[in-house]
Amino acid sequence: MIRQLHLINFKPFSNQRLEFRPLTLLSGLNSTGKSSVLQSLLLLRQSYQQGLLPEKGLALNGDLVCIGTGQDALFEGAGKEPIEFNLVLDNNKNGIWRFNYDREVEVLNLDSEPVKKEVYDSSLFHENFHYLQAERIGSRPFFEMSDFQVRQLGKLGTRGEYTSHFLFLNGRKEIPNRKLSHPKVNTKGQTGKKGEKSLDLIDQVEAWMGEVSPGTRLKIDPKLDVDLMISQYFYGDSNPYRATNVGFGITYTLPIIVAVLSSPPGTLILLENPEAHLHPKGQSKMGELLALAASCGVQVVIETHSDHVLNGIRLAVHGGKLKPNNVQLHYFDRKEKDRQIYTEVISPRIDRNGRIDYWPDGFFDEWDKSLEALLEPAGE
Repeated sequence: MIRQLHLINFKPFSNQRLEFRPLTLLSGLNSTGKSSVLQSLLLLRQSYQQGLLPEKGLALNGDLVCIGTGQDALFEGAGKEPIEFNLVLDNNKNGIWRFNYDREVEVLNLDSEPVKKEVYDSSLFHENFHYLQAERIGSRPFFEMSDFQVRQLGKLGTRGEYTSHFLFLNGRKEIPNRKLSHPKVNTKGQTGKKGEKSLDLIDQVEAWMGEVSPGTRLKIDPKLDVDLMISQYFYGDSNPYRATNVGFGITYTLPIIVAVLSSPPGTLILLENPEAHLHPKGQSKMGELLALAASCGVQVVIETHSDHVLNGIRLAVHGGKLKPNNVQLHYFDRKEKDRQIYTEVISPRIDRNGRIDYWPDGFFDEWDKSLEALLEPAGE
């Protein structure tokens, strides 16, 4: 599990240290560095997968992330100073990667002591890992298959494009974390009825999907001769509906729920904008599910703009489902000094009652500001 990340001369950060917990939430204004934090982790994993680490350099472009050139990765004021990633894991295991930028060939070459093998044994570099980007796959008449990604790697795709294939193969396997089981589900996956509880992935997915759209059921129709999956949805005894004929939020949410429910303890999940296309209740329930995952050994790092996701986490803490010291909040703000723009990271804390000790300006306070304006008498 990641405990701390120290970034030097990477994108908007000249020198930034960030604490991580089982659940880490990144929030703030657009283009202040939230995505850059996730990209730093993805770059290390991508470089390892491409064989450039542990000995050679940094893979700036690949399946997980595309940065561009070394100049794009380098902090604007760095000059000739190197980019450095310092990662601290559990039991004080740490890795330091320092990369010099060769401007002639635009390559970042490794220039640091070898990192111990045990660091590369962590979930950031191995199979217990999921990353779902902000631009996930939307409603489609059919979805892709990939035996390599799903059967061999156990992945859903960074856009969730292989989620239907993953469910087709693993839907009748029990979820590895029983604590994540929905409180109201029977053997048929229906909520709100008494009966023997099913821990099958497909039943649990349907139950949690019901928090977004009540009564949602899934039907996956494989077309193996053309390597495609057709996902359909139905409600109660209704006829199946094409994915293109149900709410966009259903398709956007499905890979998140599948990733969380299928993850054993020790998994690392990086997640961008889990609130996308969800109504407020669904966003809050998503926060609760992510908090539950963090309470049973899954490390979750979220980038979000949703106060409802935050409140779902706060409610989980208030309800005793997640310890407050297992939550880390980081708010990214843009500041100006001597006509130079820089990012300041502020880290409020949650207490046992789910209350936050400090609300910096811009930290999920737009509703309060709007309400204050509306309470003022309207102009003539």
